This record gives sequence, structure tokens and C-alpha cells, in this order.
Amino acid sequence: MKKRILGFWEIWNMSFGFLGIQFGFALQGGFMSRIFQTLGADKDSIPLLWIAAPLTGLIIQPIIGYLSDKTWHPKLGRRRPYFLIGAILSSLALFFVPHSPALWVAAGFLWVLDASINVSMEPFRALVADKLHESQRSYGFVVQTLIIGIGTWIASNLPWLVNSLGVSNEAAPGVVPMSVKVAFAIGAFVFITSILYTIFTTDEYPPEDMEAFKKMKKESKGNFVKDIIENIGKMPPTMVKLGVIQFFSWFAFFAMWSMATPALTEHVYQAPAPIEKAYNFEDTQQQEAFSTANRKYQDASDKVGSAMGVYGLSSMVFALALTFYASRKRVNRKLTHMVSLILGGIGFISMYFVPSPSFLYVSFILVGIAWGSILSMPYAMLSSSIDAKKMGVYMGLFNMFIVIPQIVAALEGINFTYKLLGDETINAMIIAGMCLIIAGFSNLLITNKKAIAYTLD
Repeated sequence: MKKRILGFWEIWNMSFGFLGIQFGFALQGGFMSRIFQTLGADKDSIPLLWIAAPLTGLIIQPIIGYLSDKTWHPKLGRRRPYFLIGAILSSLALFFVPHSPALWVAAGFLWVLDASINVSMEPFRALVADKLHESQRSYGFVVQTLIIGIGTWIASNLPWLVNSLGVSNEAAPGVVPMSVKVAFAIGAFVFITSILYTIFTTDEYPPEDMEAFKKMKKESKGNFVKDIIENIGKMPPTMVKLGVIQFFSWFAFFAMWSMATPALTEHVYQAPAPIEKAYNFEDTQQQEAFSTANRKYQDASDKVGSAMGVYGLSSMVFALALTFYASRKRVNRKLTHMVSLILGGIGFISMYFVPSPSFLYVSFILVGIAWGSILSMPYAMLSSSIDAKKMGVYMGLFNMFIVIPQIVAALEGINFTYKLLGDETINAMIIAGMCLIIAGFSNLLITNKKAIAYTLD
């Protein structure tokens, strides 16, 4: 089927649902560790509590990719049914997670939240490849990244904004502040609304041969595991090489999401999370001391979240520049990704040396350049290297190269590596920087010319 060239607003509409998805991810990435620490988790247990996120992605994304390839709904199409299901479940989880009365409940909600976000997210990647002519795919993934950057920046600043509007940032021991609860409720509303916008403004191409499609769907019933294993064995070489880049990239960002709050509140703001068992709450002075320390930690956490939001803003600016460039000229995806990841690595390492909190914004600007590239260039390179009929399943399988490094990181990978440099939690950011630099140079493995820079010539 010959695909027509789409205009900017058509690509914007089909990608707009990612605003909600990124609200969910940004709130999860910026504030779940804060919720865990507020509910009593010590900093070294945080990566393991985060293991829900990559494990659910490892299971959910290949399944959703496989199923969406074989789905056709007369009104919702192929990918949009999964957008809708994921949005409903994600919005409910986002609303309830900050109301968790205990640590194990919050960890359980993280499983539900991440699984639900993954149901919506994977089909969005496949939709870009489904709808766009190959010459527009870099452009399409970059527009998607632009929307992700907007969502990251706004969502990361929500608790600070809500607090500045007068909603309390203080709470009793073991209770998540109201400002965080309100921020997550806003995130839930944005999630469902933005997904519905894409569903109502975007249509999908039906299968070229409906009878052949139905026959293929019928024949594939009961062969899910076999088909998945077969597709893993037939991964294109470029996909495997991209997997190396993805491993180090996502290990780095998992380190940031899980450890940036404890690392930066301690190292930069000198306001570590108070440990409840270290205080005698029957003593009035001890109660006041805990309250003071907790208030400093919650305020510092807001500032860390706001600083992290800058990486979303800089990724948005980076994506905007790439959008204008990709709409007119071809993008050297390999070179762009290599330079971007190296800059991000420098940003992470610089967090150890910042002379004042304001310099964190510079660090996160560099991290955002890497993030903007991670969300676009690998997918553009991949989409030019795989069979279009298997776009969903391969996009789902590609997620293995995202979640496996996160699982490794959660299972003591971060704790082990950062403690090789010393006991300070800030060393986790140095490890993240080193991983991004390794990921950057790993782009030299990519040799497929079509993946590097698609051209109509």
C-alpha cells in the first residue's frame, strides 16, 4: 500500500496521546522514589522496589505488539483499542498510587501502573511506522519526542506548581503530601484526555487483503510462544546492534529515575530523607526535629523533580530543532545518536561537581539531549530495518533491550556498581554517565546505510 505524505498536524494528532503517557512516566520516574522513601523505604532498597517497571514491560510489550499486529476493529482499527484499554487502567492507577497506606501497596500499584502504561505505549511506536512513509519516519518519531518532552517538563513540575498554589507539601510521618496526590490526579486526567484526542483524530490503514489477514490471524491462534521465539531468532543484525546501545542507555536512565531523588537531595541540597525509627515520637523535640527534616526533604524533592523536568524541556527543544531539520533534509541517525548520548553522559557525571543547586539545570539540559535522541533515533533506525508486517511484534521485542538493563540495574546492578566508587549515593549518577558514554560510542556498530539515513534517492 502506498502511504501518502502526512502534514505536521496529522503527525501531531497521531502522536498527541504520548503527552498523557509521558505524564504517567514522568510522575512515576520523578516521584515514585519519593513516595517509597516517605513510606519508609531505605535508599538501597529503592532499585529493587522499581523492578516492577521493567518486568511488566518485558512481559507486556511483546504480547501487546504481537496481538495488535493481528487485531482489526471496524471502528478503532489495529492499535487504538490498546490505547484506550491502557489509558483507562493507567489513569486509575495514577490516581490511587499516592494514596497508598503502606510501602507494599505502593510497590503493587507501580506494577499495575507500569503494566497499564505499556499497554498504551507500544502500539504508539508501531502506529508511527504504520502510518508514515519511510521517508517521514525520522520526522514522525521526532514529533513524538517533542510531545514527550512537553509532557516530561510539565509533569515533573506539577508537585512544585501545586504546592506554590497553596496545596500543602507537608504531611504526617508515612503519609504522602497532598501536593503529590493532587499532581498525580491531574496526571490521570491528562492521560485519558490526550489518548482520547488521538483516538478521535486519527484513523488507521486497514489490512490490504482482509481475507488474507483473517486467514493469517486464524492460523496464528495458539502459536503465540512459538511465533515470539521464532521472531527473536530472526532478529535483523541492526536490531541486535541497537540492543547493545539500548542496554547501556536504559541502565543509565533507570539509575536516574530510581536514585536521582535520594542522590541529589543528599549531595546537592543536603536534605536526606529522615529515617522514622531514628526518632522518638513521644518526645516533643524529636517530633519537631523529624518534622523539620521531613519538610526540608520534601522541599528538596520538589526541587529535584523540577530540575529533572528540565531534561524534558531540553529534549523538547532538541526534538523541535530535529523536527524542522528532518522535515527538509535527511538525518544521520547514527551520528546524531552518538553525539547526543555522549553529551548526556557528561551531564550525569557533572552532577557530582555542581557548585550550587542552580547548576543542576545545566546537567539536566545535557541529559535531555540524550533523552530526546533515545526516544526517536533508535526507533527510526529500527523501523527501516524490519519487515513492516511484523512492525508491532518487533517493536514489542525491541522493548527487551529496554527492560533487561533495567532489571539488571534493579537486581543490585546499580547498588553494586555505584558502591565500587564509594558509599555516596551520588556515585549512581556517575555510573549513569559512564553508561551513556559507552552507549554513544556503541553507535559505531551500526553499518546498515538504510538505518543510518533513509533517503528517497
